[in-house]
Amino acid sequence: MRAHHSLVQTAILAYGRRSRGMTLGVRALLVAEGRVLLVRHTYAPGWYLPGGGVERGESAGDALIREVREEAGVRLTGAPLLFGLYRNAAADPRDHVALYICDAFEAIPDAPRPRGEIAERGAFPIDALPADATPATLARLREYLAGAAPSVDW
Repeated sequence: MRAHHSLVQTAILAYGRRSRGMTLGVRALLVAEGRVLLVRHTYAPGWYLPGGGVERGESAGDALIREVREEAGVRLTGAPLLFGLYRNAAADPRDHVALYICDAFEAIPDAPRPRGEIAERGAFPIDALPADATPATLARLREYLAGAAPSVDW
C-alpha cells in the first residue's frame, strides 16, 4: 500500500510541475536612514529594487543574499522580513516575486563596480526617488511606507 501511495504521490507531483510550473524571483527593499537602494539594469529602462531569480536547488533566502551582493554590492547584517508574495503576470503568468524588507545591511568594501547586468546603483532619499523609478518599485515603496497590505500583483 505504501509503495502504491508513493508512486501516486510522485505522479501527482510530476504532473503538477509540468502543468502548474512556476518561476520564483526575489527582490529586496533595502531601506535605511530614509534612503532606498535601487539599481538600473543595462537591458531595461528605469530604476528597480535589486533582485533576481531563485536558482534550482536554492532557497529564496539564499537567492536574496546572493542577489543583493551581486546587484547592490551589500551584505545583509540582519534578518530580512518577507513582506509579500506577488504574481508577476506581466513577465509570465507563472512568475512570482517574493519581496523582502531589509533594513540591516552594509556596503561590501571590495564589491566590484557594477558591470554587465547592472548599469548603476544608487541610494535615494525615499521622498526624492528618480523620475524613472519603475511603477512596481513605486508601488512596493507605497505599500511599505503606508503600512498597506501588499497587492496580489507585482
